[in-house]
This record gives sequence, C-alpha cells and structure tokens, in this order.
Amino acid sequence: MKKKLILESGEVFHGTGFGANLDTDGEVVFNTGMTGYQELISDPSYCGQIVCMTYPLIGNYGINRDDYESIEPAIKGLIVKEVCDLPSNFRTQMDLDEFFQKKNLSGIAGIDTRKLTRILRNKGVVKGKIVNADADEAAVISELKGTNFPTNQVEMVSTKTPYAAPGRGLKVVLVDFGSKLGIIRELSQRDCDITVVSQHTTAEEILLMDPDGVMLSNGPGDPEDVPHALEMIRGILGKVPIFGICLGHQLIALACGAKTFKLKFGHRGGNHPVLDLEKNTVAITSQNHGYAVDQDSLKNTDLIETHIALNDRTNEGVKHKIHPCFSVQYHPEASPGPEDANYLFDEFIELMEDSKKVTV
Repeated sequence: MKKKLILESGEVFHGTGFGANLDTDGEVVFNTGMTGYQELISDPSYCGQIVCMTYPLIGNYGINRDDYESIEPAIKGLIVKEVCDLPSNFRTQMDLDEFFQKKNLSGIAGIDTRKLTRILRNKGVVKGKIVNADADEAAVISELKGTNFPTNQVEMVSTKTPYAAPGRGLKVVLVDFGSKLGIIRELSQRDCDITVVSQHTTAEEILLMDPDGVMLSNGPGDPEDVPHALEMIRGILGKVPIFGICLGHQLIALACGAKTFKLKFGHRGGNHPVLDLEKNTVAITSQNHGYAVDQDSLKNTDLIETHIALNDRTNEGVKHKIHPCFSVQYHPEASPGPEDANYLFDEFIELMEDSKKVTV
C-alpha cells in the first residue's frame, strides 16, 4: 500500500506502508540506534511520537518475546528506509510488519531517511502525519499546523494501580512516569523488593511504605507538564535516598529550583558519550529525551552538576549537596544500548545501604 509522510513544514515523502492501514500523526523525531528497534517501539518515552530510524535496515532480527520495554507500545508510528520482511534470528517470533498489524500501529518504508533526519536537525522536531498516497497534502499541512498534541503523555503511560516485583533485598519504590521494564530488571538483579506506583502517588503514601529508596523513572513529554510530581519529590527529599533517570532527572531538577528547556532535536540513540565530571571518565550511553536541564539555573540550587554530554555539552547528571539524591539524563539500564553506565544501579544500592547505617 502506497503511503506518504507529510510534515507541517511542507515536505512530503512518498513510500510504502507497513503494519496497520491507518493514518497517524505525531511529533516526528529521529533515533540513531543501529539495533534495538523492538525496545524503542515499546519504550513508553516515545508516547505520541513518530520515530525515524537513521539506520537503513530495520527488522532484520524480527520481534521476540524477551526484548519488550512495555506490554503495549505508546509510539505513534515508525519511519524506515527499508523494512525487513524475512528476519533471521533464533528468537524471532514474527516480523515487524506482523507485529505492527497486531498492535494497530502504522509505519512507512522506502523514504529518504537521511534527508528527513537533516530536516529535523536543521529545523528541529516537527509535527507530521503518515497518510494514504492520495491524501490532500495542503489539507494535511493545514491540519497539522492547527493541531495541538496532548500534554498528558505521562498519565497515558503510567500504571493506574500499584504492583509488586518481589525480592528479598532492599525495598525500592519505583514511581512510574513511563518506566521501562529494564529498570525493574536491573533492580531485580540486585534482589530489590520493588513496588511500582502511579505518577500521582503522594510523598505521604510513598513514605508510608517505608522504602529504603525511591526510583523516579523515565517517561515522555515535557517535565513541566507533571507539576504534582515536584511536590512529591520535595516531600521525600532528605527522608529517603532518591535515584532519577531521564524524566525523573528533570523532575528532580525542577523540584530543587532549576529549569528545563526543549532541545532542538533531542538525544535519541545508543551512542551518546557522557563525561563524568567527578571520575573524569567517559561512558557511551543510551538516550531518549527531548528536554534538558538548564545548566545556568543549577547555580542557585543545592544541586551539583555531575555529568555533561560531550556532543553538545548539555547537562546529563546532578547530585544533591546535602541529601542522598542523584540523577542522570541517560539510561543506565540501556535496553537497548551499551551497558557502560550500569554501575549507577550499584551506586544506588550503596546509597541506600549507607543511609540505613546512618538511621540505625
């Protein structure tokens, strides 16, 4: 089936559709990962977005039962140069086209993804829509310009009811702003007793669980659209160790008086170098975010900058001067991506253990 991608800025790309035969619109972004498309598709942080893959061949190892980052994908659509319809891997259960049909997702293949990526790098992320080949282009562009996408993405992907991933070790409350399953896996491998709670959970409710630590997860959208989380963070700060990832990192910054801003085209991929300012070491990291913490705004807070991105020198991590609290902008659980930063989960364990010794 012939499809086309139309951008609000006027560019039109013709290609072939795969997956469900439906129109879909969203914020068009690009990801530089060479592998990991299944984790990307199922990452709740992509809620409301149409993702362009810069690597030319996508789907060559199919879809398997082990690499999901959520049960139901929140992505709006996928753009690829070439979609593989004959995957080869011993774990393969189905190809990408079949998976998209089952999940009622729309994709487009056969377009110039390099050209599209250059447009996004030059103009910044734009609104776009995947439509049938005979759609009225002028009408779609006008529609996109007048469309305001939802700002409640976190509410759309966060769990509605608490649930447990039991363990016999330290008790961790994971606040789900759109958490990847990889975070639960890393905590479980360290035998943590995990309780996953909704993004609306209050500080009082969290402290009533008497956790040894609180994890603030990744998630989609603008951190300023989650103001209730700031009150929760202020309520637990200093009372329990905190570790924030991605959106959780941005929310900690906002709660402590810093500011955030929207990046021109964001960081999305598995090859982003990050400098640890304290250790003077570099980790290659997996990233997926469209917002960042304003470094100048950290100066009048109790936060210390601990990490920066080497590509554009933006903030990638902070820690609190007084309380046991730290966070990073990237994904130490990888899924997909390099595992260079996996040690941060061990540092969280050490932080919780040290805090228990102090309180005993």
